[in-house]
Amino acid sequence: MSCDDGRFSAGTLIVSFLLGGAVGAALGALLTPKSGPETRERIREQAYYVKGEAAKVADEVKDKACELLEKSKELVEQKKAVLESALEAGKEAMEKEKEKLLSKIKKEAEEESEEAISG
Repeated sequence: MSCDDGRFSAGTLIVSFLLGGAVGAALGALLTPKSGPETRERIREQAYYVKGEAAKVADEVKDKACELLEKSKELVEQKKAVLESALEAGKEAMEKEKEKLLSKIKKEAEEESEEAISG
């Protein structure tokens, strides 16, 4: 833009005016509200779309939750089986040790009674 004594040339003024008008018209077209029925219809369409998307997400969450629940049940059953097996092994080991101790006690008692008789 040229400036002579603080004034703009006629060409610059015309170009600026036309450019401003074009920008204003574009913004007006973009920002102009629609009529009431058109706005309500657009809101209705958006609400229907959002409702559909929310239902899809809810179904996905439900499916994932069910899948996670099934995996959790399987894991609990596996851990339960491991614990039951360990418990049984512990009981068997305890029974063997009990038998060993009883046998040892019985043997020691017999030895003491033999010593008492012989001695």
